[in-house]
Amino acid sequence: MRLKHGWHAYFNMRMLICFFLGFTSGLPLFVLLNLVQAWLRSEKVDLESIGLFALIQFPYTWKFIWAPIMDRFSPQLLGVRLGRRRAWMLCTQLGVAGLIAALGFISPRDTLWVVAVLAAALAFFSASLDIVLDAYRRELLNDHEQGLGTAIHVNAYKISSLVPGALALILSDHIQWSTVFLITAAFMLPGIILALVVREPTVHVAPPKTLRDAVVLPFQEFMKRNGWRHALLVLAFIFLYKLGDSMATSLATAFYLDLGFTRTEIGVIAKTVGLWASIGGGVVGGVLLMQLGIARGLWLFGVAQMVAILGFAWLAYIGPVELWLALVIGGEMFATGLGTAAFIAYIAQTTNPRYTATQFALFTSLSAVPRTFANAGAGYIVEQVGWFEFFFVCMALALPGMLLLPWIAPWKARQEPTKMS
Repeated sequence: MRLKHGWHAYFNMRMLICFFLGFTSGLPLFVLLNLVQAWLRSEKVDLESIGLFALIQFPYTWKFIWAPIMDRFSPQLLGVRLGRRRAWMLCTQLGVAGLIAALGFISPRDTLWVVAVLAAALAFFSASLDIVLDAYRRELLNDHEQGLGTAIHVNAYKISSLVPGALALILSDHIQWSTVFLITAAFMLPGIILALVVREPTVHVAPPKTLRDAVVLPFQEFMKRNGWRHALLVLAFIFLYKLGDSMATSLATAFYLDLGFTRTEIGVIAKTVGLWASIGGGVVGGVLLMQLGIARGLWLFGVAQMVAILGFAWLAYIGPVELWLALVIGGEMFATGLGTAAFIAYIAQTTNPRYTATQFALFTSLSAVPRTFANAGAGYIVEQVGWFEFFFVCMALALPGMLLLPWIAPWKARQEPTKMS
């Protein structure tokens, strides 16, 4: 395939920035999901208490509430003006690094409530970091770069899981937990340095002048941009596009176990084939989006996601065959990588540069809601219809989002699915 924009469009400083910021964005989340859980259990904290720690993730769903503050204000550090995005980038990263380092010096057995407070604060700073990094990436990249830049960001996000989920756990068998958390916190340094040396993105519209404007105008602008009917269609699409895919994978581990696969087989195949297939799908999706445009990517990659769901149904039909497990996991994760690249790039282009942080946070929060419904209702559906039929239900749930594409991202709209006012 001929590279339409030349190699410099694929390998440049902006893409390198996306990689480091994606890594920085993912690290604190995987600290909460992997490292803190392992640490608490190794310190003999009971499972009920560990389970309750899942509640501290609420800032990721509600981050749009304080996003307007990050659109309106530009903090100063030691009297130095870094610019609106870089200043928040530096503040949130310093908060994340400090909180990760502090966790290791607390005893969970003696003061579990302090650990909970620090973990909740870490989730808040991590969600705030996501707000500013999404806004920065949207403003840094040209329209035709959004797909590839998003794919690089998401893949670096996934790669960051290897630090708290693998390296830190290995180190914990040999050194004290306080040192483990300090080393993990040190992986935030590249992002902190980057915030000091990169340029502030150029935005050709003025930011909100008051906090009220920062809260009200992003929603008002979105509703008036192409009319409230189109706005509701956009919100419905963001809610529905990944619904079938999310439900199909919500009980994946339980599905593999029910088929008869061992935990070792699941762990080895999922960690190797799954991770790298997802990364490959994201990279390929990002490159293809620069050729196809985001609108066509949503069509083609949405179909790929639906076909991948059928792989689970096939596996349910033939039973526990390791080769097919690898193919199904690899195919599903590759298709998910493709779909995610197009979906997040679409969300980025749907934001208005004047209110990037608020609108981006709102859209990504809305896109996370289906995961909650999938996890809550999937088990009930499986109990009623069985695994084989369940995956056909999931594929059917993917159809409504696809049916909205003629209005949301027409096939002929190669680059810009929505118009800015």
